[in-house]
Amino acid sequence: MPQSVPSFDDLLDGAERSAVHLEMRDAYGVAGEADDFARWKTTGERDTDPDSPYWGPWTRLIRRTVARGVVVRRARIVSEPVSDYIRYEHSSTQVNIEAGEQVRWLPRRQASDIALPGNDFWLIDGRLIRWNHFTGDGASGGGEISEDPAAAKLCAEAFEAVWVRATPHADYQIS
Repeated sequence: MPQSVPSFDDLLDGAERSAVHLEMRDAYGVAGEADDFARWKTTGERDTDPDSPYWGPWTRLIRRTVARGVVVRRARIVSEPVSDYIRYEHSSTQVNIEAGEQVRWLPRRQASDIALPGNDFWLIDGRLIRWNHFTGDGASGGGEISEDPAAAKLCAEAFEAVWVRATPHADYQIS
């Protein structure tokens, strides 16, 4: 029987101490971003209003999560020179930061000796994993929940190793 995957609201609303997110792809093809990404590629303009209809649901979630004392961190491992998609992400990451996330970037060449899980993930309170699966084209392939202690340990160690090496968003320059 397929496993029920909680919404991001449910996951983060249930977090007590920490929520960390590791992103390892150079491009995502998530349907909800397609129009915004296409517009950015054409005009170079991106919605950076944290309260806009596009960002509002996410920023409200992060704000209420952080207000409860939960630390929310996001790390991105990227190939350099970066892809157009990473430029697109970088152009609006300030919205994540204004909402209360901490964000860092790590060039992929600096991650070669880090044991990394095979998929992007969210790790809640060091124990609950939400695996993010993607198709070869970067479309969402659905999520999966795990509370496997060995997998949670791998995710926690991988995230911390990336975090220590990564550059804070304010200092990461796109070339």
